[in-house]
Amino acid sequence: MTKKITSDSSKRGHRQLHVKVKTAKGRKKSSTQWLQRQLNDPYVLLANKEGYRSRAAFKLIEMDDRFHFLQPNMKVVDLGAAPGGWTQVAVKRAQKGKVVGLDLQEMEPISGATLLQLDFSEDEAVDVLSEHIGEGKVDVVLSDMAASSCGHAPTDHLRIVMLCELAFDFAEKYLAEGGTFVAKILRGGTERELLIKMKRCFKTVKHVKPEASRKDSAEMYVIATGFKAQ
Repeated sequence: MTKKITSDSSKRGHRQLHVKVKTAKGRKKSSTQWLQRQLNDPYVLLANKEGYRSRAAFKLIEMDDRFHFLQPNMKVVDLGAAPGGWTQVAVKRAQKGKVVGLDLQEMEPISGATLLQLDFSEDEAVDVLSEHIGEGKVDVVLSDMAASSCGHAPTDHLRIVMLCELAFDFAEKYLAEGGTFVAKILRGGTERELLIKMKRCFKTVKHVKPEASRKDSAEMYVIATGFKAQ
């Protein structure tokens, strides 16, 4: 696991102690389980140590270490950016480039990035985003967007696919020749048409489950590289 995390501080020389959390009065059992998982998650601990806003930063780090789609001077758009872990990684790796992050939630400023609080499903969001992108095309479109889970797997899957489709529509319009599209998706069958579209527009399309993705999570990431601009 540590081999895939590009960080010296990931090399831990001691065994991590397991933290048990007692159920407090008024706290649900599910909340206690979530808190215990957070306290014992090595990626959460590493994110705190290295100053990343979320453990998700290491998912992007691992994918970029493998596919090398983030390079200096690139223009990058991060959809569903909050709390900002992916945006932080993009700023570091696309040095001297331009990074624009967008999310429905408000985010604390990140040096080197432009952050927008917008609902990407609203029509005007793309117009506002394009204004901040400026002239020229985008090199990389990232999407870690996720809808709130309702607990019904087929419905949650459809919601994720819908968000991925919105992100892909944006990528089709704004990506430069040879650009890259990275998006979260839950595999479940209904994403097939979307993947067919991607294969027409990109040279390669692959599914990846980073080590930093929790084993019990159904999330996957699609990485489409070599955009064929029309």
